[in-house]
Amino acid sequence: MSDAPGLPYHLVHRGGRLGAWRPILGIFALIVSFVVVVPVLIQVPFALGFAVAGRDVADSLDRLLDLDDPTPLGLAYLNVALACAILVTWLITRVLHGIRPGWLASVTPRIRWRWMVTCFGISVVALFATLLVSAFLPAQGESTEMGTQLNDFTETTRNFLLVVLLLTPLQAAGEEYAFRGYLTQAFGGLFGREWAAVLFPAILFAVAHGSQSAPIFFDRFAFGLVAGVLVVRTGGLEAGIAMHVLNNWLAFGLALAFGDMASSLNPTGGSWWSIPVTLTQSLAYLGLVLLVARRRGVRITTRTPTGPGVLVGQSGRV
Repeated sequence: MSDAPGLPYHLVHRGGRLGAWRPILGIFALIVSFVVVVPVLIQVPFALGFAVAGRDVADSLDRLLDLDDPTPLGLAYLNVALACAILVTWLITRVLHGIRPGWLASVTPRIRWRWMVTCFGISVVALFATLLVSAFLPAQGESTEMGTQLNDFTETTRNFLLVVLLLTPLQAAGEEYAFRGYLTQAFGGLFGREWAAVLFPAILFAVAHGSQSAPIFFDRFAFGLVAGVLVVRTGGLEAGIAMHVLNNWLAFGLALAFGDMASSLNPTGGSWWSIPVTLTQSLAYLGLVLLVARRRGVRITTRTPTGPGVLVGQSGRV
């Protein structure tokens, strides 16, 4: 691993425009964007499409937003809305902090595609570890909300499958850019501590999923912690995105095959017996990624020497 002087991922904001108010305002802007602005903007093209098709716009939008009985189009809307986090965090990073949006991706500053493919392969290996652990644990009961019979493959199933395959990676990347990207750098720049850059985004990540049981909340919080450690210890979002995409593909795939999409989007019961299984996957993935990253010499700091404003000077033209 390179020992060249530079900024670690969670302190990248300290190479931008200074001011403790900037990350605070940025966090507020990110929250407002996804509570108010993005949902309204994304609904506009859907409403226009409904109008052109001659459908009742109000009723169609209500159906679109009903996640208790989701449709393929509703899942597409949700995925597109969450994927918009990429653009929103790019904008906040550039306008508020004065640095290139690429610094959100990694310390290079860009997505390191070969490293991401490697991480995706590692995530598949870690998944097999969970199968071994789950074989020795009691049934997880209502937490799985899955049947034993394979569902019929219908036109709706096909449409859901297309949405999951094509848009779920963007949705997962959007969440990573928001929680492990901007929020990690915002809390890291604000407190100057790695623990704060990992802990606070993990809490917000779990809270952002809405009402949930204690086991499900803990599971999401633990995922946020592991993904946060991966970001700061590998210098980029690639490992977190790879794990997030595989987890979502697996969850939605099982829902389409043996359960239903509503239960996958709105898990209710939850079981503490599921925690050892998911922790095994996350911790195995964490250990393998850090081992491979160390052997490959994956860069974890910028090539730019530390100092206020050093990244602003490099990003005059974007």
